[in-house]
Amino acid sequence: MLRALNTAATGMDAQQLRIDVIANNLANVNTTGFKRSRADFQDLLYQTSKAPGAAAAAGKELPGGIQVGLGTRAVATLKDQTLGELRNTGNQLDFSVEGNGFFQIRQPNGDLAYTRAGAFRSNSQGQVVTPDGFPLEPSINIPADAQSVSVAPDGTVTVKQPNQKDAVEVGRIQLVSFVNPAGLESIGRNLMRPSTASGEAVPGTPGENGLGTIAQGFLEGANVKVVDEMIDMIVAQRTYEINSKVIQAADQILQKMSSLR
Repeated sequence: MLRALNTAATGMDAQQLRIDVIANNLANVNTTGFKRSRADFQDLLYQTSKAPGAAAAAGKELPGGIQVGLGTRAVATLKDQTLGELRNTGNQLDFSVEGNGFFQIRQPNGDLAYTRAGAFRSNSQGQVVTPDGFPLEPSINIPADAQSVSVAPDGTVTVKQPNQKDAVEVGRIQLVSFVNPAGLESIGRNLMRPSTASGEAVPGTPGENGLGTIAQGFLEGANVKVVDEMIDMIVAQRTYEINSKVIQAADQILQKMSSLR
């Protein structure tokens, strides 16, 4: 019965983690560029009384064995990289990536971070930055007298200035890709950084080598589906309750055994 107690306890721990992941997904349902997470689990070691295929009487082999599992454990929380819904904002410094790719952001410590959230602004020097003031990389500066800003699907940024007949190019937005984007490490502020699982960033021009294109005036919403998360939450809650019932049943059996004379 002690084995059943410990096994059910691992199941309750697993469902608690699953609920935590679902809660974070729901909390970020309105976060620009947010990618939902999914908790993955695997079974633990097995206690084997009889191995499958072991020798039986008269030189025969057992078609099956006797193995009792010891529960489950969490192995990963993976990011779902499917595209979120694009929302038309009309803001000329709101960008979204239609397809694969991440924006590059220069952090205050000088390191690069990566994001799908394209809600950019212009600071007092005209530099295109995130809402936290972190600049887009490569750096793009909007002239103070710019009347309008246009971004082509390939990332070319042009501005219209007074007394200028033609638009002037002021920079190019560059995207990066990863061999395994699900392996990126989230660090908050809509930013992620590479890990050994994700591989190194591969920079490129939007629309080339499998990278998506830039859509100006749009933002990518979170790819969280509230109904799906609610269903997963109900399943996790019921599974948690069932595991708690196993603990109660094992406790009652132990109580009966301890009262035997």
